[in-house]
Amino acid sequence: MPPGALATSDWRRQLPNWLTTLRLLLAAVFLGMLSVWHLPAGPQRPDTLDLWLVAAAVVFVLAAGTDALDGHLARRWDAVSAFGRVMDPFADKLLVLGAFVLLAGPGFALGLPPARTQASGVEPWMAVVVLGRELLVTSIRGVLEGAGIPFPATASGKLKMILQSLCVPLVLVLLALWPPLPVELATPPAPGMAHWSAHAIRWTVYLTVAVTVWSGVPYVIRGWRALRPPSGATTP
Repeated sequence: MPPGALATSDWRRQLPNWLTTLRLLLAAVFLGMLSVWHLPAGPQRPDTLDLWLVAAAVVFVLAAGTDALDGHLARRWDAVSAFGRVMDPFADKLLVLGAFVLLAGPGFALGLPPARTQASGVEPWMAVVVLGRELLVTSIRGVLEGAGIPFPATASGKLKMILQSLCVPLVLVLLALWPPLPVELATPPAPGMAHWSAHAIRWTVYLTVAVTVWSGVPYVIRGWRALRPPSGATTP
């Protein structure tokens, strides 16, 4: 074995896990940043760019970028580990689900009930739907893989993750540039009052939630087919 080959091999085996750990740390920083932020008060849009939201969007993009990189390197270098199999999906869920929960929180709320709406476009029910989809698919995967049945990600699941990773920073950047006013997010909006950014936020979020729900259907169908009794079998 050439000198240093063992050290290089160890480094390659550990790098994907280091990237996963980095994503966990970035997710914690990102969620902390959103937790302390709230919409600026006042009826008018601020004249300055909200650098806090822009910084949060940058942190999210960096964290999402490590998701694509660590998995690629682990497969390329045959460095898949038990740590990565557990913590990689956990870090993904923490980042994305945490983002949707906080975007649906009071920091992004405009107005008072019953007329209150979310400047982020993410309503509380949307966060529940996204969370429910992830819990359902994770439960199905756990049951099947525990029974020795492979349950890899589908193309729809990967598309869902890509769209979610684009939706969150886009919403944050649009809010940083053009914070919407309550009248612009009314349902239906007042004629001529909705800023284009409010429309972009609303449609981006609705599309992301719709794709998230749709992406879970193939997993449910595969799980049902794998778990249903064979034809003609009787249950005790």
